[in-house]
Amino acid sequence: VRPGESVGLVAAESIGEPGTQMTLNTFHFAGVSEMNITMGLPRIIEVLDGRKKLSTPMMDIYFKKPYSQGQDIKKIALSIKETHLEDVAAEISINLADNRIEVVPDTGKLSEIGMTPAGLISAIKSETKSMSVDLRKEFISFRVKNKEESVHEIFKLKEKIKGITIKGIKGISQVLPVKRDNEFVIITAGSNLKKILALPYVDETRTIGNDIFEIEAVLGIEAARQAIISEVYKVIENQGLNVDIRHLMLVADTMCSSGRVQGIT
Repeated sequence: VRPGESVGLVAAESIGEPGTQMTLNTFHFAGVSEMNITMGLPRIIEVLDGRKKLSTPMMDIYFKKPYSQGQDIKKIALSIKETHLEDVAAEISINLADNRIEVVPDTGKLSEIGMTPAGLISAIKSETKSMSVDLRKEFISFRVKNKEESVHEIFKLKEKIKGITIKGIKGISQVLPVKRDNEFVIITAGSNLKKILALPYVDETRTIGNDIFEIEAVLGIEAARQAIISEVYKVIENQGLNVDIRHLMLVADTMCSSGRVQGIT
């Protein structure tokens, strides 16, 4: 570039012009019907605007050997996926006479995620502080410590109990093991980079999410800059367009120049 050339203008033109021709097909399914990923122009806008709340956060989790070759991959997937109490409950009812909520666990679903009723109780106890939890013969009883709770409060508690996380990593709502080249990768809907990177069998050098702010918080601003470049480039390449990577690098530099990610809005 000659000194004095308006590189910002050229970069803006070079990204904006193909951006106008992009198909507005916003969702692209990751090989299955239930997992969709924002692609195309909406995704580029999401990144360059610096939106904190993504429409479809996701992660690609890579593994160390032997897990990357498919060993225990289903088991790992189930242990990562966030499971709530309502997912393993056969029924949840309110017993107004005794002021308690009764949850009947579905033993089949429990064994699917590799849990025992006793394990379930300890998982619940670590999440609830304001209630006393007991395992009876056929159900788990939740009793409010304060006896004078109104009916309305008990109904509110029932909703709260449904959402108790009993297993898995918060924020990961779906998991999908897929084979890429000659190894297994798990694609997730939802992301939690910090917790996933702490798992012993995860390859922390390649595992990545698409939430730039999360990457900045966990790995720092340089990683966030790289993530901006690769996320935008991925969309552009996917659409079969041709934009020189230097333009994207300039945009990413501008967004990160203050030391934290700021959108070009």
